[in-house]
Amino acid sequence: MARPFTPKVITANALLEGDVVYLAEDGAWVRRLEHARLFEDAETAEATLVAAGANQMIVGPYLADATKGASGPEPAHFREEFRRTGPSNYFHGKQAEL
Repeated sequence: MARPFTPKVITANALLEGDVVYLAEDGAWVRRLEHARLFEDAETAEATLVAAGANQMIVGPYLADATKGASGPEPAHFREEFRRTGPSNYFHGKQAEL
């Protein structure tokens, strides 16, 4: 029996910088998870993922589990939390901005 679909975001890495990016509602790639589009049905998520894969400015797009938070999508798995916050060795990039 197939598992029921859970909400997801589309995430990838920016080709030139390597930054984690998320697909927003308007189709743009954004660097903040809370600005990502949250998909709540499997068909739309899969079709959008296929279309997103054609973008030559990103690599490795995939669907990541997420939950609906007060400010937008939130990670549902520790791997996505780690990707969202960036490297943990010292403050730079996204960490320095916060």
